[in-house]
Amino acid sequence: MKLLSPYRIYILCCIFISGQGFSDSLKVHGFVSQGIVQAVDSNFVDDDEDVSFKLTEVGLNASYRINNNLRVAGQGVYLNGGNRYPEGLRIDYLFLDWQLLNSPNWKVKAQIGRNKNYHWLYSSTRDVPHTRPSIVLPQSLYFDAFRDVALGVDGLVLIATTDNDFGEWDVNFSIGKSKISKQEQQNLLGKSVIGELNHEIDKQFSLYWRPKLSNMQWGISILDADFKYDQALGDTFFDGDETSQRVMFNMLYQGEKWEFASEIMKERVIVNNLLFPGYKSDATGEGGYLQSRFFATPDVTLMARLDLYDRDRKDRQGSQIELLSGGMVPGYFGYMDQATVGASWLFSKNIQIQAEYHRVKGTSRLAPFFTPDLIANDSKYWSMWAVQLMYWF
Repeated sequence: MKLLSPYRIYILCCIFISGQGFSDSLKVHGFVSQGIVQAVDSNFVDDDEDVSFKLTEVGLNASYRINNNLRVAGQGVYLNGGNRYPEGLRIDYLFLDWQLLNSPNWKVKAQIGRNKNYHWLYSSTRDVPHTRPSIVLPQSLYFDAFRDVALGVDGLVLIATTDNDFGEWDVNFSIGKSKISKQEQQNLLGKSVIGELNHEIDKQFSLYWRPKLSNMQWGISILDADFKYDQALGDTFFDGDETSQRVMFNMLYQGEKWEFASEIMKERVIVNNLLFPGYKSDATGEGGYLQSRFFATPDVTLMARLDLYDRDRKDRQGSQIELLSGGMVPGYFGYMDQATVGASWLFSKNIQIQAEYHRVKGTSRLAPFFTPDLIANDSKYWSMWAVQLMYWF
């Protein structure tokens, strides 16, 4: 995804805000959050593993209703997350929302432009700090190194909702592609990459069901994405392509005091010719998490989560990675399992502080994904803690 200059972000924000006093159809919101974080024995945040202030999120979002059927919505943000994603300004989403059908039984709308990802439990809310269940989401599914690509696509989204005797149903479909930044290319392939990785096409479908008289929600989503790499002069990589095919199942229970959430996925990754002509890799990874939140008081929430990921379901301990590399790449690059505990305190109507601790075994979700950093990630076990203060309006 193309990062925008500060000037362009400023102009867009001024356009949004300038209409606020002239029309009740314009809604403007924003957030500012700053934190402190440290990842020990890994390069998840910084290569030097020191305590860091690279936990900054500032955003402004707005929507303008043109008429009963048309609405424009967008969000611009500044992010600094260290190695987790590219630092700087970007447009997270900017789309035209068009209500196609609004009947007693069905509501159908289309969104055209830079759209949001509505297919995973937290994919549509991960861009706003105080709407996430934790500062860092489970990396088995919400891979921070590819945050901007996974957040949404430039293209078309169709959203349908209905309510019948069986309950409430949400049906979502999206098709499009995203611009991949230079740092995201490095997060995937390594810092030596000089060619260009292109997101050719991304197709996703999801279905959510909330049974009547129940606190449960069940869902399934399917992803099929194609990428192409174009070799540059003097490149160590070759012209190649990659396909990701993911199936995900999710569950959400929301009660008065407790919330339970889980997502599990199976993802097939096919790579052709990238390392050398004739190279082929076809591996199916598996992962998922189980998360619980306890609402101790209206203002205090406690959270616990177990998150598991295996890069290849046929090689869960990474022994083949170690064998094929002649022992150079340890087996712990084939998996990443982590336990997380956290707490949040809403001590004002729109001010919240959140803290969490992660204990991790394995490094397979650390960047760069394709060519492991053996120097920075030389430990099988590592940990991370973070505290973030959030304000929104």
